[in-house]
Amino acid sequence: MEYSLKQFQFIVPFILLLCIKCSDPQPSSTKENVADKKVIKVKNEIIPPTFQTDSAYNHLQWMENNGPRVPGSKPHERFVNWAEQKLKNYGGQVIVQMGNTQTYDGKNFSIKNIIASFFPERNDRILLCSHYDSRPFCEKETDPKLKSKPCPGINDGGSGVAILLELARIFKEKDPGIGIDVIFFDMEDYGNNNGNPETWCLGSQYWAKNLHKPNYSARFGILLDMVGHQNATFPKEGYSMYYAPDITDKIWHIAQSKGFGKYFIQDEGPELTDDHYFINTIAKIPCVDIIDYKVYKHSFFEHHHTTQDILKKIDKNTLFAVGTTLLYVIYNHEQI
Repeated sequence: MEYSLKQFQFIVPFILLLCIKCSDPQPSSTKENVADKKVIKVKNEIIPPTFQTDSAYNHLQWMENNGPRVPGSKPHERFVNWAEQKLKNYGGQVIVQMGNTQTYDGKNFSIKNIIASFFPERNDRILLCSHYDSRPFCEKETDPKLKSKPCPGINDGGSGVAILLELARIFKEKDPGIGIDVIFFDMEDYGNNNGNPETWCLGSQYWAKNLHKPNYSARFGILLDMVGHQNATFPKEGYSMYYAPDITDKIWHIAQSKGFGKYFIQDEGPELTDDHYFINTIAKIPCVDIIDYKVYKHSFFEHHHTTQDILKKIDKNTLFAVGTTLLYVIYNHEQI
């Protein structure tokens, strides 16, 4: 087909306009710009301080340099001393709760739960927790030579610790208006995949049966587990929906209102044995588990219980989404 000069003069500007429209640059993703485009403003909402992702990431860097935090090891001992001092520096009233336990394979260990109370004089409280220990072996490795290696535990345990340390620093800067207890549980990840679920979460079981303060209670609790990986998705975990459905729904609503819907998805996940189960059933505190789980694959994150649970696999965008969500929840606790 041929065009006259007049027709060509009309068509060229039209084509150029289409090309310009199609080549509009898309916004890049950074730690400050990880939210979806639709952000909902809530009436009378308190805007919390900004979650500093690099600060949390630096904590993970320290943990990787320190080595796997396997119970009974030197890296485990160094971590306890380091985390205790960090929490004290951030204004927490810190204790290391000691206890004895036996693992499913007949080994005896000393439990060390690290507990920091912020504004301890307040009766109205929120519990924030994560486990910090690393699994002593990587049973999901395909190479038999690697199965006996300890898991680095950077996402599985470390990511939750890093986020909560950054929150503790923020509490020192701006009063959240409620009492906060941060607990790093020990001995979560030394369980038997083919045995009794109670072989897992030994630190939280001990704490729930031996509360650090007589008659301790909290308005609600939030557990973080595996909250820093690339392409993380957090479904509404089964026990969370059974024991704390309203709180779970409100947390997910806040996350989605801030544009983090690709992380905090609406799917409901299975009931997972994690520290929150024993907080709910023994301590009787409604507790929600924010945990990376692939509902349609029926699996945890790709490098779960392998030697590749390392810093390189951490996504700062995920840390930012979880940390920011928790800050909005905590500073707007009257709406929860």
